[in-house]
Amino acid sequence: MRRVSKVAVVAVTGALALTATACGSKPKDDDKGSTPSAGASAPGAGGATNAANFKACMVTDQGGVDDRSFNAAAWAGLNQAKDQLGMQIKKVDSKTENDYVPNIDSLVADKCDVVVAVGGLMAKATGEAAKKNPNQKFIIVDSSSVEPNIKGLEYNTAQAAFMGGYLAAAQTKTGKVATFGGMKIPPVTIYMDGFVEGVNYYNQQKGKNVQVLGWDEAKQDGSIAGKFDSPGDGERIANDFINQGADIIHPVAGQTGLGAASKAKQSGKASVIWVDVDGYESTNDKEVMLSTVTKSMKDSVFLALKEAAAGQYTTAPYLGTLQNEGVGLAPFHDFDSQVSAETKAELQKIKADIIAGTIKITSPSQPK
Repeated sequence: MRRVSKVAVVAVTGALALTATACGSKPKDDDKGSTPSAGASAPGAGGATNAANFKACMVTDQGGVDDRSFNAAAWAGLNQAKDQLGMQIKKVDSKTENDYVPNIDSLVADKCDVVVAVGGLMAKATGEAAKKNPNQKFIIVDSSSVEPNIKGLEYNTAQAAFMGGYLAAAQTKTGKVATFGGMKIPPVTIYMDGFVEGVNYYNQQKGKNVQVLGWDEAKQDGSIAGKFDSPGDGERIANDFINQGADIIHPVAGQTGLGAASKAKQSGKASVIWVDVDGYESTNDKEVMLSTVTKSMKDSVFLALKEAAAGQYTTAPYLGTLQNEGVGLAPFHDFDSQVSAETKAELQKIKADIIAGTIKITSPSQPK
């Protein structure tokens, strides 16, 4: 899944911590009681728009909004637009990739002012819909902008995952940490690459030999569940890692990752570095959440919707980085007292060095 356009950095407000195509099944609607009012603007209409007359619709990727991860974060952005701007919102859930096309088509037919597609896996289906409907506005998360009517929201999570890998290497007691992905696609492997690079950097700086199970960055190969909606597979993978001695796991797998967190809690032998949204706050497994590699999906989706409702929609791409707080590392919460002042200071220095370019991230999955 290669990106087709260069990404320019656009700042977005939001505070992130570390002191921050085939036929598919019938779409499942979840319309939060919102119906278009008589004055609703037609898709593609220019000029200022009353947000109350603006309808934003979202297609989830596999795992749905209960994934405590990327689908949930994007949906939170739509709900913020509803709560703060009075915007009408709606979503349809995808169970498999075959649902993407009919789900997107259903929202276009429903005269949504903007359709938000969540996940790089939807790039092809979104691109086809955009070509068929040139006056329809689209926003896609984890994929690049495509002229004239797809705005891409991307995030260089390798930067923040580098910090997460360094943290894991500093905190492990066994000398082994692990990571796995839901699918082998750039928005997933970018985390895993950054995590491995952070562990390697720790080893170089400290003269240690912390091992990473589950991912070989050079070969771009490792432990992939093949799905984002299978907690059972996450439990199985985490159990294998724990049996091999890993005591910190970095799952990049949506609902599948929830299974890994559950197994870590059940075993009492591992902690987790979560992804996308702070796992301490979003999951039921806060006891094992060492930290989270975050990305500002809620904030960037909300801002893109706010601009669209104000008649300011553009396909200028957004790239979240450490510098603009589009990615980051969440607080350590219950683990805070276990992270030394030295490690905290080193993480702050690493953040500054990544921003300055002193530390180079080499992940091939980084947005360009």
